[in-house]
Amino acid sequence: MNKMLVSIFDNEMAAQSGLRALRKLHEAGDITLYSTGVLLKDADGKVLVKKSMDQGGVGAGVGLAVGGLIGLLGGPVGVALGAVTGTVAGAIRDFWMAGVGRDFIEETERFLTPGKVALVAEIEEEWVIPVDAALEAVGAQVFRRSRTEMVEEQFDHDVAALKSEINELQAEASRASGAARSGWQSRIASTNSRLDAYVQRVKDRVAFLELEAKDKANSFKEQLSRSKGDASTMIEARAELVKDSYHRRAAKLSQAWGLAKEALAV
Repeated sequence: MNKMLVSIFDNEMAAQSGLRALRKLHEAGDITLYSTGVLLKDADGKVLVKKSMDQGGVGAGVGLAVGGLIGLLGGPVGVALGAVTGTVAGAIRDFWMAGVGRDFIEETERFLTPGKVALVAEIEEEWVIPVDAALEAVGAQVFRRSRTEMVEEQFDHDVAALKSEINELQAEASRASGAARSGWQSRIASTNSRLDAYVQRVKDRVAFLELEAKDKANSFKEQLSRSKGDASTMIEARAELVKDSYHRRAAKLSQAWGLAKEALAV
């Protein structure tokens, strides 16, 4: 349900029509629109921000994913929007926030040719027809990708791997003596330092999820305050699914956290 959307238009006027179409779907309850941004690729191939992130006044947390995706599509221009770019670490952080793979970026970049305009958005949708019909009617090429939980799964995997590595080193050290034992202890200390760094990254991820979940809850409240009837029922059901998703992701981080603390206690 949670999708990153990139719609490519021939000009800014068409992109603004696309933005109005998404807002209309949000107002009708057909989707929940969290955040948007508009990019233009000029004749020299430089990407310019024409409309910076708009998160509807409900908090910066709902703009983090769009900011990350803008950073990936726009390169250094993402710095102006709060996305850290220009370095390997920055690119990783942008992927981390956007929750999409490199193949999605490459696919959309192929169509964002000089003179084209991209409308970037994060949405919740149950089916694609309402969005596709509305955007294609104003001339858009629509690309979407579900945001994944790969970050939480990767933390869980990496912490488990480090814990296993520490256990193996401990076993090797117990059979060594003298200078050899000192060497093993040095390797154990180095691996523990890597695990400490992972613990901090888990803490950062928890803070990220908390901010994003809180501001998305506010986004649903704002949308519900303007809706009624069947639309309200649909929005409430959507909000519950989103809340369940965040609980599931938090549980994965808790598991990684527990494994890390257990390994550090060895």
